[in-house]
Amino acid sequence: MVVSGWFVVDVGLVQTGRGVLPAHLTQVLRVPTMGALPLRPALMMGAVDPSAGRWGPLLWLVALAGLLAAARYHPFRRVEVVGSSMVPALLPGDRLVVLRTPWRSPFRPGPGKVVALRDPRRPDRILIKRVRSVDLGLGTLEVEGDSREFSTDSRSFGPVARSAIIGTAVYRYAPSGRNGPVPGPGEYDRG
Repeated sequence: MVVSGWFVVDVGLVQTGRGVLPAHLTQVLRVPTMGALPLRPALMMGAVDPSAGRWGPLLWLVALAGLLAAARYHPFRRVEVVGSSMVPALLPGDRLVVLRTPWRSPFRPGPGKVVALRDPRRPDRILIKRVRSVDLGLGTLEVEGDSREFSTDSRSFGPVARSAIIGTAVYRYAPSGRNGPVPGPGEYDRG
């Protein structure tokens, strides 16, 4: 649909006069024109007209399935460090972004990585610990805090099942001045 050089566009897919999008999914994009003929946004953006031909409904279905899967998965979670078990790498009040990843991904928990996990004694509680070892045969991990004297970890409750792992902590976003990647085993923040 062309109206004075404006096209209605949806998430990179061009909406033409042959199809209709829900109003909350559309936005207006200014497209330069060449004389009386507008340039085709589909060619400019590499997009495909989802309502064109027999593949249109299938493309819409695939796009909708992808959006629903992404909305359900929620790959990120925010957690706050409470307690002193991870001092000096992480201090009480540090806020972390935890990446939920499939076990076979490159971000899977491995020795030295900081993970968020469900407390084996109280599953409603989340613990932040560093992975000490991984037993792939049993599907378990041993976790421990950086400050061993203040940490309740695998030395107390034993190895943790893979299913208890929520994800790998990848970024500290607060407090201000301490933000950045989560420190490794020897990269403690001294500030």
